[in-house]
Amino acid sequence: MALIRILVDGYSLLHQWPELAAGAPRHSAAARDALVEVLTQYQDACGTPVTIFFDGNRSRYTKPKNDSISGVEVLFSRAGQTADDLIERAAHRFQEYGEVMVVTNDRLERDMVTGFGGTTASCENFILMIGGALQDLSEKLESRNRSERNAFRRGR
Repeated sequence: MALIRILVDGYSLLHQWPELAAGAPRHSAAARDALVEVLTQYQDACGTPVTIFFDGNRSRYTKPKNDSISGVEVLFSRAGQTADDLIERAAHRFQEYGEVMVVTNDRLERDMVTGFGGTTASCENFILMIGGALQDLSEKLESRNRSERNAFRRGR
């Protein structure tokens, strides 16, 4: 079955990725924005839609609005619910359309998702996947640019 969507526990991933938005608190808008930016690049490289879930009740100032950028969707839980609740519901609902992958370091969450047939990845493994995909994309772009420059120089 084809992977149709990647569901990411945003704060779980941010806590495992201190190099991303270094110096910014993990629950800050700057850290969230950096995560959305890198996951947008990853989505561009792999083509699989990504949904990032954040616990909205942790936002200290104003609750950020839900946002959707191309193939990346950003959702915040409401009061009385957690990002985990939303991830479980989404993973269950997408199940009939194909395979979803949930990215989290929450073992209970991963067990729940695999229990009804979903795939999971630890945050550390997903960070490695992102790095590999972005490196591959960079190499393909460099190769394409080099070939276009050579064709231009030859006077196509």
